[in-house]
Amino acid sequence: MDEELDLVVFEDDEGNEITMEVLDYFFYEGKEYALLAEVDEDGECGCDECDEEHQRDAYIMEVVDVGDDQEEFVPVAEELADKLVEIVQNGLFEDDEDDEEE
Repeated sequence: MDEELDLVVFEDDEGNEITMEVLDYFFYEGKEYALLAEVDEDGECGCDECDEEHQRDAYIMEVVDVGDDQEEFVPVAEELADKLVEIVQNGLFEDDEDDEEE
């Protein structure tokens, strides 16, 4: 079964487009965050015959509502990013947005 990827395109300082896959959304202290990883454009890992899953660099960004059902992904401060990485690795984040709204 093909699963549709949640992709976001960013532009770096030099104007190059970078496609990122949203791996997960989560909430921490009342704010929504996204765990993203860069997508390999050609879909290949570079190995000849490879069955193993390769490590990709992951990024955490805050998800900010900018209206009209649109979101903006904003980088977080390094200290907060370190804390969020620890939270994601240990599964300590809040899964459900409804928990935040109560």
